[in-house]
Amino acid sequence: MGVYEIFIPFLVLIAVIATGGAVMLYRSRASAAVRMRFTSAMRDVSSPETLSNRGMVQTIERAATAVSLGKPSPKLREELARAGYFAPNAASVYLGLKTLIFLGSLAGLTAILLPLGAAVAPTMGAVLLISTLLSFVPNVVLSMRRSSRAGDIRRHLPDALDLLEICVSSGMGLDTAWNSVADEVRGVSPALADEMALTSLQLRLGASRSVAMRTMAERTGVDDVSSLVAVLVQSERFGTSISEALRTFAASMRDRRSQNAAEAAEKTAVKLLFPMVIFIFPTVFVVTAGPAAIQLYRMISGRP
Repeated sequence: MGVYEIFIPFLVLIAVIATGGAVMLYRSRASAAVRMRFTSAMRDVSSPETLSNRGMVQTIERAATAVSLGKPSPKLREELARAGYFAPNAASVYLGLKTLIFLGSLAGLTAILLPLGAAVAPTMGAVLLISTLLSFVPNVVLSMRRSSRAGDIRRHLPDALDLLEICVSSGMGLDTAWNSVADEVRGVSPALADEMALTSLQLRLGASRSVAMRTMAERTGVDDVSSLVAVLVQSERFGTSISEALRTFAASMRDRRSQNAAEAAEKTAVKLLFPMVIFIFPTVFVVTAGPAAIQLYRMISGRP
């Protein structure tokens, strides 16, 4: 017994030293990783490419400030947010880009067309018209980006709802399940993952779930997200089962997606009619009726 009484404190001391060394090693590696990320981020921020991009953005912002009559409208900020541009200076960059395109097109077309010797008034009218049309290119790009982002969210939302329903049914809380689903869907839909992450951030900052969810619906502009928000808010208000509500809503969304796919398949025949009439039928007619037309011409003209 005396030998065991001597070795037991010694073994406990070794275990404590080993545990403490493991903890210190883990913390040193974590701090080293943080320092490495910080150094990499500082290197990226201070790189010439980043500084040149920042200078370009500042130039565009100054151009927007010089021509704007006031602050950007909330409607423009909402449209930019729906397209995925959440930066505070997104509206200024957008307006500045439109201004630079208009002024650049005006100066370039004037320098090209005026030396040609045409009349000044029609030439300047054409220059103003073309420059005005080119200044609407950012509007078209913004609209296409907004539609693409909304379509991506609408396409992947049913799968995210299935994952959310599975997590909630397995016993996870709604907030924890929401964060887990946001991490899982990031690989297939970064737009939906960003929206869910922003909603989770608002919840952590103290906003109520109904306010954060409604903000997400307004930010995305997708009807399915608005319906999901209404379902979650009503379930929380009336105390019904969130998993049952999510299961029912996910099933309805899957049925709606199947109906939309069937509708798109039915429209395919009508959409293919115009390319067939314009491109395929003339080619088929020339290939099939061309030799007969040549023979008929030879018979009428008396040539062999």
